Amino acid sequence: MKQQFARYSNILYLYFSEGFLKLPESAKNNASPKSSLKRVLKVAGYAVVRLLGNLFQSVEKPAELQRKVWLYVVSQNNYDSLSFIAEALPHAVLVAGQNKSIGKYANDVKRISLRKKIIYYYKFLPLLFQFLKQKKHITLRFYDLLFDAIGFYEVYLQKLRKYRPTCVVFANDHNPDARAMLLAAKKLGIKTAYIQHASVSNLFPPLMFDLNLLEGHDSLDKYKLCGPIAGKVELIGMPKADKYVPLRNHNTSIKTVGIGSNLMDLIEELERLLVQLSAAFPTLQFILRPHPRDNRDFSFLKSIGSNISLSDSRTAPTFEYLSQIDLQVSGNSGIHLEAVLLNVWSIFYNFNPKENLQDYYGYVANGLVDTASNTASLADLLRQHLHNKPKVYHRAKYYNATVGTHYDGHSSELALQKLQQFIASN
Repeated sequence: MKQQFARYSNILYLYFSEGFLKLPESAKNNASPKSSLKRVLKVAGYAVVRLLGNLFQSVEKPAELQRKVWLYVVSQNNYDSLSFIAEALPHAVLVAGQNKSIGKYANDVKRISLRKKIIYYYKFLPLLFQFLKQKKHITLRFYDLLFDAIGFYEVYLQKLRKYRPTCVVFANDHNPDARAMLLAAKKLGIKTAYIQHASVSNLFPPLMFDLNLLEGHDSLDKYKLCGPIAGKVELIGMPKADKYVPLRNHNTSIKTVGIGSNLMDLIEELERLLVQLSAAFPTLQFILRPHPRDNRDFSFLKSIGSNISLSDSRTAPTFEYLSQIDLQVSGNSGIHLEAVLLNVWSIFYNFNPKENLQDYYGYVANGLVDTASNTASLADLLRQHLHNKPKVYHRAKYYNATVGTHYDGHSSELALQKLQQFIASN
C-alpha cells in the first residue's frame, strides 16, 4: 500500500499540494467544485457516465497505435501545441484517453480504451484512508480528484506494454491522467519528452521527462524552483505561434481592444469594465474572449453597445483572435504572453478583486505587461497610447528564447530537430 500511496501522491502532485490548496476558490473550482454536494454528484456522474459508459464503447484501433510516437494530449490547447509534430513525422499520432474532452479535435485523436479502469476501483477506499491519514484537510477537499485518478496508471501500463510506442510526447506535466501515463512509460523504460504548452507555475511537479523542450528562461527558472530536473533541457520558443509571427501587429494606433477572460474572473467586473470603456471610447471596437470552458451567459454584451463582440474560443484559435486586436486586457492568464509575442500591447487588470491572486505568472514583475489597478487608470493608459501604441514583442525574450534570433517564428523547426535527434538516439 505504501508503494500505491507514493504513486498516487505523484500522480496527484499538484492538486494535493499545500500550494494548490491555498489558491483562491475560483482557481481550485476549475479542478474540483467548492460545493460538497457538487463533488458528490461529480463522483456519481463520473462513475455512471465514464466508468460504466466506457464498457459499451469500442474506441481503440490497434494498428494506429502500434510502434508509433505517441503525442499524448489532454485538451484542445495540448492538441494545438503538438499537432505540428504529427504533421511532420509520419509515424507520430495524437493520442487521448477514452472520452477525454479535446474540444473541436475530439474526432481527430486516436483513443485509448479505458474499459478496464473500472476494475481498479477496489483501490479507492484503501487509498482514500491513506490520504486521509497523511493529508486529511486536502483529501476532504479534493477526494473527487482521487476518485477520478484511480486506474489510469494501471490501464496505461497495460496499453504501453501492448503497443510499445517508440516515445511518448506530452504537452501537460501536471494533470493526473498525463502523470499516470508518464509514470507508466518510465516504469517500462519508454522514452518521454515534454513540450511546454502554456506558462508554468512553481507549484508544478519537478520535471521527470527524458527531454524537456521549454519556451524560455522563465520556464526553466520556475521549474528549477519545483525541484531537480531529471532530463535534458532545450529552450525552443513557442512552436504554436510560428505561423503568426509574420503577422505581428505594427499598428501605431489602437483601434480594437480585446478582453481575454477566464473562469476566475467575475462576470459583473467584466460587464462593468465594458460598459465604462465602450462609453468612454465609442470609436473603438471591443472583443470579449472567454475561456473555452466558460459556459456562463454573455448575452449582456448585446445591451451594452454595437461596438462590442464576442470571440468564440472553442472554434477560433487564440492567435487568430490576437491578430484582430491592438490592445489585450486580462487578469491571470497565459494569453498575455501570446499577445506580446504578436506585438499586441497587454495590460494586467484584476477582474476578481475579492480574491488575492495578483500576478500569478510574474508577468508584471518581469516587465512583460503593464498594469492598471482600476477602470480609471486603464482608461488613462489607453488615452495616453491611443495614437502611439507601444512596441512590446521584445519584452517576451525572457519567456520565449527565440524572440529576436534566427529561429524567431521557426520554433517548430528547432523543436523537431531536437525531438528527431532524441528519438533517433533511442
